Amino acid sequence: MKDLMLINASVLTQEGMIEKGFILVMDGKIAETGPLTSLPQHQAEIIELPEDSTIVPGFIDVHIHGAGGADTMDATTEALMTMASVLPEEGTTSFLATTITQEQKAIIKALENAADYIEHYNQPGKAEVLGLHLEGPFINELRKGAQPEQHIITPDIEQFMRLQKTSGNNIRLVTLAPEKENGNKLIAYLAKNGVIASVGHSDATYGQMAEAVKAGATHVTHLFNGMRGMHHRDPGVAGAALLFDELKIEMITDGIHVVPEMVDLSIRAKGTDGVILITDSMRAKCLKSGTYDLGGQEVSVADGKALLADGTLAGSILKMKDALKNMMEFTGISLEEAVKLASENPARQLKVFDRKGSIASGKDADLVVLDRNYEVVMSFCRGVASYTR
Repeated sequence: MKDLMLINASVLTQEGMIEKGFILVMDGKIAETGPLTSLPQHQAEIIELPEDSTIVPGFIDVHIHGAGGADTMDATTEALMTMASVLPEEGTTSFLATTITQEQKAIIKALENAADYIEHYNQPGKAEVLGLHLEGPFINELRKGAQPEQHIITPDIEQFMRLQKTSGNNIRLVTLAPEKENGNKLIAYLAKNGVIASVGHSDATYGQMAEAVKAGATHVTHLFNGMRGMHHRDPGVAGAALLFDELKIEMITDGIHVVPEMVDLSIRAKGTDGVILITDSMRAKCLKSGTYDLGGQEVSVADGKALLADGTLAGSILKMKDALKNMMEFTGISLEEAVKLASENPARQLKVFDRKGSIASGKDADLVVLDRNYEVVMSFCRGVASYTR
């Protein structure tokens, strides 16, 4: 792996922005950053970037089903390879491959495939699969959204243990409904075993949410979507998500799943520490309008929306770079703050901040070069150029 020197652009480091700076990359890691005036004498391939560009840490998508025609549930090496290859185009350099509520054998197949991929195919130069997000099947039928109802089951610790073993211990996050029988028992088990317990597709009351937080829930799946909303006599899942500091919230900021005003309200309530940008995208992302499959269901994609036949939103076709831009537009936060939502916060939540989520010496060289309009110019995944516009 050759050493690289990225020069000329502004660099958003963990300590703050360096105008007209450099990044030295050695062995796939960030070796040094600084202003051009202190450029080290080092034999490396020089990549001279436009002065009006900014290098930011790679984005981490903790909730993504598919992209580029591929889906986690396809359960093939090629599917995950396709996702890992196309995601750097939108600035995503690592992600959690996300499953959907399906019959057990289909979930098991997807988990086995991901375990094999993580062990054998997670190469530099492609977005890294950091693990799995198990969305369902332990959810509430009343808030199923696009999750197939016939495959929803009651939360079950032993069943989860079997799934986790199948995944090679790679399930990092589980979306479940705490109000279901044994919901809080499963949450407590997940928390004790280092897996993020996320409330989603849930009809929990505020009181039930308080119990879930006490049990160890620390995350809320796609805030406002697939959950009991806020009411002045019961704040519900959504109100609890905004009020409990223990809970980090995911948001799909495509302006369709959540209107801009509610995105703004959420950032005011949670601050920039409490929000994580996600895409929840399905296989149609990066493809043209048409009909696609999501967990065995037909999804129509047109006008930026992915819908089931009954009009239910079925994931998104949002790109992370656009989630970032929309967040800035909807709330008025700065680029530095928006990047925190896409990089640092998910890295901290996944406990990989020691190697991901910010530009600092010793960390993986997961880097994204943005132009003045925040469009992706280049991406690097663990020190290897993955996308060039």
